[in-house]
Amino acid sequence: MALAGIPGSRSAALLEDARQTMILEDSASKTLSLVGTPQRATSPAISLPSAGPGSSGSAGTDVVVNMPPPNPGTAQSIGFNMLASFGFASSQWGCLDNLWNRESGWVYNAENASGAYGIPQALPGSKMASAGADWLTNPTTQIKWGLGYIKSIYGTPCGAWDHEEADGWY
Repeated sequence: MALAGIPGSRSAALLEDARQTMILEDSASKTLSLVGTPQRATSPAISLPSAGPGSSGSAGTDVVVNMPPPNPGTAQSIGFNMLASFGFASSQWGCLDNLWNRESGWVYNAENASGAYGIPQALPGSKMASAGADWLTNPTTQIKWGLGYIKSIYGTPCGAWDHEEADGWY
C-alpha cells in the first residue's frame, strides 16, 4: 500500500524490482527437486592435436577430443547433452569441461569473492534468471544460460576456453 502512495517514482520502481527478485529466488528455492546431488564426473585426459600456430580451435575448427561422454546423472552429463541444442559439435565438449572445471568444478552453488555464481560463474549470478527462475539451485538452468552466453560472446566453448587460457577469465 505504501508503494501505491508514490506512483511512478524511481524509488518505487527499484523497490518493486527488488521485491520481484526476492519472490523469484524464494520460489526457486522451494520448487527445486533433485533426484540426487549433482556430482562431478571424472574425466580422462584430453588429447588435442596441434592445430598450428595462431589457430584457436573455435570458429569452424573441429577439434578431435578422445574423451567419452560424462557419467549420467552429473552436471557434466547435462552440459554434454545440451551442446547440440546450441549448435555445438560434441567435439566442443573437452573445451567446455575444461572451462567449467576451472571456473566452478561444475558445482552449481560455487561462488567466488567477486560474486560470480554457479557452474558458469555468472557475474552477477542473477543474470541467469533469464534462463529460469530456479537459476540459484538448478544446474540445468545454469548450464542453459552458460551455453547461451558462450555462444553469444565466444561462438563456441573452444572459443571461450581459448579466451580463458589467454586471459584467465571468459
